[in-house]
Amino acid sequence: MGIRVLLVDDHAVVREGYRRLIERHAGLDVVGEADGAASGYEAFKNSKPDVVVVDISMPGRGGIDLVRQIRQLDPGARLLIFTMHASAAYAHQAFRAGARGYVTKSSPPEVLVSAIRDVFVGRPALCAEINRAIATSKLCEDDPATDQLSPREFEILRMILDAKSTDEIASAFNLSPRTVANYHSEIKSKLGVRSDIELVYLCTRQGLVEPLAEPGVKEEF
Repeated sequence: MGIRVLLVDDHAVVREGYRRLIERHAGLDVVGEADGAASGYEAFKNSKPDVVVVDISMPGRGGIDLVRQIRQLDPGARLLIFTMHASAAYAHQAFRAGARGYVTKSSPPEVLVSAIRDVFVGRPALCAEINRAIATSKLCEDDPATDQLSPREFEILRMILDAKSTDEIASAFNLSPRTVANYHSEIKSKLGVRSDIELVYLCTRQGLVEPLAEPGVKEEF
């Protein structure tokens, strides 16, 4: 029997492309798809996959919180992050939540296939891009400040950086607005910042936020 794979990504076109990629390889079979954390959790319970391939940035709760939730349900679950985020801070949080692999979407297609096989047999899987990011962080003795945050706090921070309102975050996590406000204050306290402006600056330095282009500078395509 082949490796049963569940894909969790909010873009249907992306899921279709990777389904075709994965199923071109013998011994791999996509048994389910989901477009978010809530549907991904239900799909995991229903399809009982061998490996879950999870995006990080999705509407509402993101992939890191989904990893945490699935691992609470099934400590033996094998989860592979597949994302555009090539940041050591994201990778650290993903592994703390319980992921066993981390591959960026800019990696060659065969890297994803190899990572699925590695995670299935219990080997950690990192693409070259994230390996470099982690190595650079260690060489510079620059562990991400966000390592102080729990996976839940990190996901709430991600939504704050995505300009989500307190009510939107509360709805995504089934929390009260007051609880979200408390999380917000605790996140700033742990990171040693006093305002949301300082929070954005810190997270930009950590690679969690794309820096804004300088005025008058046009992007080239």
